[in-house]
Amino acid sequence: MSSGRTITTRTIPAPTKRRRQTSTHRWVRWLHVYTSMISLLVVLFFGLTGITLNHPTWTFGDNAARQSFSGTLPAGATSAQSTDFLAVSEFIRTTYGVSADVADHALSGDQGSIAYKGPGYAADVFFDIRTGQYDLSIEQQGFVAVMNDLHKGRDTASSWNWLIDIAGGLLVVVAATGLGIQLFLRKRRTRALLFALGGTVLSIALMVLTVS
Repeated sequence: MSSGRTITTRTIPAPTKRRRQTSTHRWVRWLHVYTSMISLLVVLFFGLTGITLNHPTWTFGDNAARQSFSGTLPAGATSAQSTDFLAVSEFIRTTYGVSADVADHALSGDQGSIAYKGPGYAADVFFDIRTGQYDLSIEQQGFVAVMNDLHKGRDTASSWNWLIDIAGGLLVVVAATGLGIQLFLRKRRTRALLFALGGTVLSIALMVLTVS
């Protein structure tokens, strides 16, 4: 028994569908081009430092500089009853030009310590709270080591860590839009997908071999 209603199926005209595809392709290509330009220096930086990280002995002659100092802290900075870590730290910064952030400070018995850390930089001061005697060691790595630490985000400020996150997001967009562009190119689509699949399989195989 028929209800008498006719069901019609609406189809999108081919020209309209092509216009939508063309518009999407143009938008994806625009996004790919400009995110690539924005992240060009970032890609270069992380690419080069990725290589130097994989070869830690490559210093290009720019070796670490190490210095040692000793002396007596100003009166009032330390005593058997209390230790003013801020006063000790400011004295060390002013006297020796230590500029990195404080990574740690501790007091164990009569011995106090403050550690400063930065990209490619480390300074450690150990002092006696009774006598005020201190020993300071400073190590400044070369340019390559500094860049490697920036790559890893080691001992960096939160602003640099945000930059790493933004850079990672940009690279994801560049990769995704690059793949999207290939999907719109009928003549090269199959070949591009086969290359992408081959690269993925090779990467996974190398990961498995590395961790096994």
